[in-house]
Amino acid sequence: MLPVIALVGRPNVGKSTLFNRLTRSRDAIVADFPGLTRDRQYGTGRIGRMPYIAIDTGGFEPVRSEGIFREMATQAELAIEESDVVIFVVDARSGLHPQDNRIADALRKTGRRVLLAVNKSEGLDISHASEFFELAMGEPFMISAAHGQGVSSLIEAALEGFEEEVDDKDTSEDVPVVKVCVAGRPNAGKSTLINAIVGEERLIAYDMPGTTRDAIAVPFDYDGRPYTLIDTAGLRKKGRVFEAVEKFSVVKTLQAIADANVVVLVIDATEGVTDHDAHIANFVLDEGRSLVVAINKWDALDSYARQRIDEEIDRRLYFLNWAKKIRISALKRNGLSHLMRAVTDAHAAAFTKLSTPKLTRALLEAVSRQAPPIASGFRPKLRYAH
Repeated sequence: MLPVIALVGRPNVGKSTLFNRLTRSRDAIVADFPGLTRDRQYGTGRIGRMPYIAIDTGGFEPVRSEGIFREMATQAELAIEESDVVIFVVDARSGLHPQDNRIADALRKTGRRVLLAVNKSEGLDISHASEFFELAMGEPFMISAAHGQGVSSLIEAALEGFEEEVDDKDTSEDVPVVKVCVAGRPNAGKSTLINAIVGEERLIAYDMPGTTRDAIAVPFDYDGRPYTLIDTAGLRKKGRVFEAVEKFSVVKTLQAIADANVVVLVIDATEGVTDHDAHIANFVLDEGRSLVVAINKWDALDSYARQRIDEEIDRRLYFLNWAKKIRISALKRNGLSHLMRAVTDAHAAAFTKLSTPKLTRALLEAVSRQAPPIASGFRPKLRYAH
């Protein structure tokens, strides 16, 4: 499983800037105003061969007991509980703050390993961090999230003791196990789908979102080949993940997707395609995993509704025009053979070795659609791929 790193600290110390640096994204809102991050923000990063999940939180103010600040503190507490390691971010420019002491006291009670990051320390030496030793959080890491100074050393220390990623392509097994992650929003029919494929009731599945509380691996053979199906707690929009029963859903789903060879994205045909379905698909693509779209509850639609959902999928998931889309009914076990054939094909395609002529043709086609950007007055000429 991917290690999980939570970023906590009082408002406006640079947690979101550090999050964006760690995940190489701009997903977290960054500006010079406290309290901009209210919900937990999740992203993935990698240093060398070690991938990880990072969680950005709002300002952690454990003594605030009302309004949005209480909710921000709750989100930070949930992130800490989800994490393996906590990075406690403080501000070198403003110095030690009474709130930092309260956060340190709260972190000591969690039992998590905590690293102290003194942010905004560009141009400063270690002597400027001397006051932060009062927090009793060990040797502080002098960093600048905005400029990247000291960030690599911080993350290497945070990931110390975790195993590096193993390349499945180098497996010595004659028939490697294909790991299939079944992902999607709550109540889309993921557990019902796995039960239908495996042929027995292995997972709790009933009409209440969030009944699968953890990632569950189900090994089975299909057409003489070993598979492992991974059912995950359904992803919800971050603003709705408050109940304890669902608080691990995002992390577990991201970990399962990263660990899989093929991801089956289950879409509820009766509810249509949402922005959240698109976000899950984008994460799968970012992780470089093979993808098959399963449009579940197809039997519940009339011909007009089927046409509408097909049009909606083409419009909302236009960036998946290459992926196979299989119409199924997990409850009635319709379309499952087509789905498993698509999973097998997607896995095989990911391991196909392309010849130089094919790669070159693909490169030239890409260049014809979008020329490389001009750099220093020169546009690179890409003509060959190997």
